[in-house]
Amino acid sequence: MPVTVKTFSTAAEAATALSSDRAACYLGGGTLVMRALNEGDVSIETVVRATDRALNRIDASAARVVIGAGVTFARILAERELAFLHAPARSIGGPAVRNMGTVGGNLFAQSPFGDFTVALLALDTMVSVQGGLGVRDMPIEEFLQSRDRQSGALVLAVTCARPASADAFRYRKIARIKPKGGSVITLAASLPNSGGRITGARIALGSMGPVPMRARAAERALEGRALDASSIAAAAAVIAEGTAPADTAIASAWYRREVIGVHLRRLFSGQE
Repeated sequence: MPVTVKTFSTAAEAATALSSDRAACYLGGGTLVMRALNEGDVSIETVVRATDRALNRIDASAARVVIGAGVTFARILAERELAFLHAPARSIGGPAVRNMGTVGGNLFAQSPFGDFTVALLALDTMVSVQGGLGVRDMPIEEFLQSRDRQSGALVLAVTCARPASADAFRYRKIARIKPKGGSVITLAASLPNSGGRITGARIALGSMGPVPMRARAAERALEGRALDASSIAAAAAVIAEGTAPADTAIASAWYRREVIGVHLRRLFSGQE
């Protein structure tokens, strides 16, 4: 089946094209869309592109960092101001994928991929989306829960919190093939500290459910406590609560539940 390619100069025009055509799909870096087309996905009849430079902007001058949906992982790795995101960006595929894959596209990656999105979830990210009703900002959790219904909308940018210190944000991807394999588990944690105690922890998990999810029981176990052996053990004991991992060729659901506490301890204690 032939595929029509439409290129627009503005994100608004591209968003209008997407919202008016159910068989249209946006092409950013192409690591997801081109794979689907090459594998014979006949549901895609129109590919929409935009050359709008706003999709590639980065504003790292404030406490909350704005990253355009079209920014690649290679670009993130080249930005010193985004050093806190280098580990998640480096965990995405190999150099070729990082040169093409985009922040906006990663929001739609299915498990066991989408590792950068796990980091964004831990960093209290807002997602800016343009659809038929205009532009709106939505919490990343809300976006992920409605992701399958966002096919007619265009992601413009994400805005995430900058960690107060190097220790305030931690990330780990467990994969059988490094660095570009699908994840067994992905963990990201924002651990704000006030007076030596954790306040407002956010722990995000990848490959532990249909979409990246918060580990709320573990967050509660850390709240108001120092990050020490006791609090880490308490968080690890409940880290799998509420999760729904799948049995896949990479790992079984049982294995993921068994090892996630081990990797949380390693992440929080600084072990490799």
